[in-house]
Amino acid sequence: MVGTGQQGAAHTDVLIVGGGVCGTALLFELARYTDLNHVTLVERYGRLAQVNSRATNNSQTIHCGDIETNYTLEKAVRVKRTAEMIVHYADLLDPATRERCVFRTPKMVLGVGEQECSFLRERFERFAPHFPAMEWLEKEQIAEWEPQVARVNGQLRPEPLGAIGIRRTYTAVDYEALSESFVQQAQQAVSGSDRRLDLRLGTTVEAIEPEGEGFRVRLRVTPGAGAASASARQVADPEVVQEIVARHVVVNAGAHSLLMAQRMGYGLEYSCLPVAGSFYFTPDLLRGKVYTVQNDKLPFAAIHGDPDVRAPGKTRFGPTALLLPLLERYKPASFWEFLQVLRLDWAVLAVFWQLLKITDIRNYILKNLLFEVPWLRRRLFLADARKIVPGMQLQDLSFAEGYGGVRPQLINKQERRLMLGEARLEPIPGLVFNVTPSPGGTCCLGNAAIDLEAIVARLGCGCVRNQLAQELYGEATAGVAELAPQQPIAS
Repeated sequence: MVGTGQQGAAHTDVLIVGGGVCGTALLFELARYTDLNHVTLVERYGRLAQVNSRATNNSQTIHCGDIETNYTLEKAVRVKRTAEMIVHYADLLDPATRERCVFRTPKMVLGVGEQECSFLRERFERFAPHFPAMEWLEKEQIAEWEPQVARVNGQLRPEPLGAIGIRRTYTAVDYEALSESFVQQAQQAVSGSDRRLDLRLGTTVEAIEPEGEGFRVRLRVTPGAGAASASARQVADPEVVQEIVARHVVVNAGAHSLLMAQRMGYGLEYSCLPVAGSFYFTPDLLRGKVYTVQNDKLPFAAIHGDPDVRAPGKTRFGPTALLLPLLERYKPASFWEFLQVLRLDWAVLAVFWQLLKITDIRNYILKNLLFEVPWLRRRLFLADARKIVPGMQLQDLSFAEGYGGVRPQLINKQERRLMLGEARLEPIPGLVFNVTPSPGGTCCLGNAAIDLEAIVARLGCGCVRNQLAQELYGEATAGVAELAPQQPIAS
């Protein structure tokens, strides 16, 4: 039941829940490549991209599959196509905006010791035909690219070194700035037309209820969110319920997507294991991104070093991997939300036991717990960071306070296994929950294109697919023409 503060319901074609990079990417694609009349985006914070997409909460990386050694060739080729969509999108931007969103640096994945060098050389031979910019780097070449990696006190490191390198390409992205650019580009796409984009910041989704062929969504102003959108300012009282009737709903809210789905009775076969990552700062030690070889027994990212796009003159090392009972880092109140999505039972405990039985994982979890102890953490992390920069000293390292986010790793309770890829729930026609994109924000435009196709098919709107293929996939097309609306799929 809606209380006495209920307002009349607004109507929209598509409601997007979540103003991070995935939600705003979908807003952009719907505005630019379809003829939908009205699209609404709801974000519970007063600004866009304040959780996983916030510049301080992720590794600021465009994952292309070339230096991520836990990717198979098949996955790497697939990810490469999706990652290049960000680069093609950046070409649509004016130079000043582009320079705030994406960044060119060299990058490499470093092998230390004979075993890792042999692994990388074999990988290079298989992957290079699909990644023509790849170069094989011996120790001397590594020293030319990254002196601090290959030299100690001016001398080459004694242990065997090898690396796969990409000389200069778009490697880094500010996902927060990218999210803002998506909204700006979406607004430009509908400017001067009768089409509408409604951006509701500082607004929390309370419930989504199927209604006919669409959905009735109840909203409230988020207390203390500093709402900036006009629609939220009009109803500043958190007790007042707003309603939207939407023909199609897409939820891009990270771990909260699963929470919202389960509150509707969907996705109950999943549990959530939040993994938090912390980072450390050093002076400007690296010229570009330097990754290390992934331990194939660990379902967590290997340490890497990156010039931070928002902290000039600093290199950021990490992430660590801490199992944290929160859906949002630095938000203790999200503990209660974690308990709701954990859905602890024997199936979840069985997965925990399977993980802890593996010595490498057990030791890794313990070490990462110690990484959070203030006096110990720098000393312990220094040993790992020296794999990349052997001459690093303790005084070079400082814990990056306030940095690092939470990535929700899902547990499939029916199969009793940890899921390392993304999860997409489509329980009924017209309702989608995108839980954990993989690989992270890199796939934002690719996932948006999947949602766009589903929306076009179901709602019967027009779509300029040739223009999308040309602009985002870089495909040559014979021409760009608006496609006639299709027959909608009954919901």
